[in-house]
Amino acid sequence: MAAKRTEAEWKQQLSPQEYHVLREKGTERAGSGEYDKLYPKDGYFACRACGAPLYSAAAKFKSGCGWPAFDQCFKGAVSTTIDTSYGMRRVEITCSACDGHLGHVFEGEHMTPTNERHCVNSVSIRFVDAPIPAGLEQAKVV
Repeated sequence: MAAKRTEAEWKQQLSPQEYHVLREKGTERAGSGEYDKLYPKDGYFACRACGAPLYSAAAKFKSGCGWPAFDQCFKGAVSTTIDTSYGMRRVEITCSACDGHLGHVFEGEHMTPTNERHCVNSVSIRFVDAPIPAGLEQAKVV
């Protein structure tokens, strides 16, 4: 799967909102995303830009943060970078395959056994109602 594209190609492929969030590190308004309140039992969530599998449906949980929350990802699917924008320190999460901005991961909240909350923009992902591709394992990212 060729995930590396020029910015012009990304602009052609993605909607303006998808481009803003995935390529310019924007954020959708809290509670506005299509997946905020979707809790499927099976399937997985993939990167909206490149289609790479990121999260199992089982990893999604209700955090009350206003964005889809996951407590683990598929091993190697998500990369992290320290984000010091807005005068604070956060850990940004991106798709490892295409570098698309997903959101941020938070630790130490004790909401799940993994102690991670991946706060993900709905516009950065898409739900796939199909079995998880073979060989994928779930893991913490931090």
